[in-house]
Amino acid sequence: MKHVTERPFANPEAAARQLVQRASGIGAVQDGRIHIEKINYPFLYTLKGSGAEFGAGIKSAVERGWFDLHESGTYVRLLTPGKELLAKA
Repeated sequence: MKHVTERPFANPEAAARQLVQRASGIGAVQDGRIHIEKINYPFLYTLKGSGAEFGAGIKSAVERGWFDLHESGTYVRLLTPGKELLAKA
């Protein structure tokens, strides 16, 4: 029998906050760009989040104005509201 445990990033806002926190610790390259794999890998393998949780977190962060996601999906930019979120924590 397999017991179900609650997933810490099942809530998209919790995932978005974690992604913003991870992105803030990564040195941005040209024009403030943060390559998506720099936040994807730690989220999936270090924090044990799922791909669906990562996608929902990115979408939530974009909707809240914390990230700007490039149309290609290859990088994000941390926006001012996301930086303000970090200052509150």
